[in-house]
Amino acid sequence: MSVVPAGVLRGATSVQGGGSGDAAVLGPRARLWPSLAAVYRAQLSRARVARIPLLFVATFQSVGIMVMMRGVVDGGGEARYVVSGASVVVVAFVALNLLAQYFGQLRASGGLDHYATLPVPPAAVVLGAAAAYASFTVPGTLVTAVFGCVLFGLPLGNLWVLVMVIPLAGAALSGLGAACGLLAPRPELATLLGQLGMSAALLLGVLPPDRMPGAVRLLRDLLPSTYGVEAYAHTFAARPDWALVAGDMAVCAGVGVVSLAVATWAYRRAAVR
Repeated sequence: MSVVPAGVLRGATSVQGGGSGDAAVLGPRARLWPSLAAVYRAQLSRARVARIPLLFVATFQSVGIMVMMRGVVDGGGEARYVVSGASVVVVAFVALNLLAQYFGQLRASGGLDHYATLPVPPAAVVLGAAAAYASFTVPGTLVTAVFGCVLFGLPLGNLWVLVMVIPLAGAALSGLGAACGLLAPRPELATLLGQLGMSAALLLGVLPPDRMPGAVRLLRDLLPSTYGVEAYAHTFAARPDWALVAGDMAVCAGVGVVSLAVATWAYRRAAVR
């Protein structure tokens, strides 16, 4: 017969009876930033092979649009919007369209149950996936911008602005795409919403705003990607108004925070169903 010390028995009894014994110590809660980094790496490695062909399609599409517009727009202010709009379309294709499809399929297949069992905050799942998809847009956006500047004879000196435009516009569009995928009742509807959003970014971003009717221009102002287009287009001026550039980027950042918060709420809502 084994002998157990009486102190151990008294401690166990007090815990079971709700006494003053030490309660069981749980593991620390997962922090946001380490969890976000883990989700980001996992999403990046998972989607790298599958998304590269789609990124090529997005880049080829934007380059083709600029070549087509070259026969309509000679240069000047209109060319600025064509180049900046085509560059942001690459971000919209990946961050909005593909992310809406991804979360729509994830919800329909029950994949959200897997993430719900992981000790990571919901915000880390949404932000990690959005950051991974937005990362795929960097090479295509840079290639599109350089090609457009050479095609229309625009300066390349302020190309560095895309380093800020890509993440800010990508955050706004990624949050919108994730929310569409998580709130859509069926994956087909999520795909449709992503396609419509990408088409709106294409038509309202590439076409010069001076040629748009007033009602269409109002819709353009409501689109988050518009402010990324405006920010990059302002840098082509001989003397860029950096206050306007900073203001457009601030709008992108604000919309990104709101859209990612809505996507996080939509993730919580879809995960508990």
